[in-house]
Amino acid sequence: MEIKIVKIETPKNSNVILGMAHFIKTVEDLYESMVNSVPNIKFGLAFCESSGERLVRVEGNDEELKKAASENMLRLGCGHAFLIFLREAYPINVLNAVRLVPEVCTVYAATANPLEVVVAETEQGRGILGVIDGLKPLGIEDEKGVQWRKSFLRQIGYKK
Repeated sequence: MEIKIVKIETPKNSNVILGMAHFIKTVEDLYESMVNSVPNIKFGLAFCESSGERLVRVEGNDEELKKAASENMLRLGCGHAFLIFLREAYPINVLNAVRLVPEVCTVYAATANPLEVVVAETEQGRGILGVIDGLKPLGIEDEKGVQWRKSFLRQIGYKK
């Protein structure tokens, strides 16, 4: 077995959701979950089919994000994994709907941070061991940090 790190190349001003599912139907069901959650969302999604033709299946309503999702998933190459790039919404707006798709087994990451995927490769194929989401902490928040966090969440409309 070989361990590899695959960097996800996230398009500018977008967020990413990385997960695992189990059936080709996932592609269309994830598409529906996205557009039903946020009507004006822009997104591209890709799914690695792990049997049959073993293609990267692609859907979405934004060509740049579809292309980025498909290219990243071809490089990642982990069977039954899916990747969604989104704009005009945040993962928090769609995450519950994504998790409720019957084929979705798990979500590894939902972030705007730099994302690396730790991958195991065997003779059979590749699998996701985990993710590295963003950078390591530089310290512990103090009172100034608490005030900034609370102000920021209210500024962007997530708290009143």
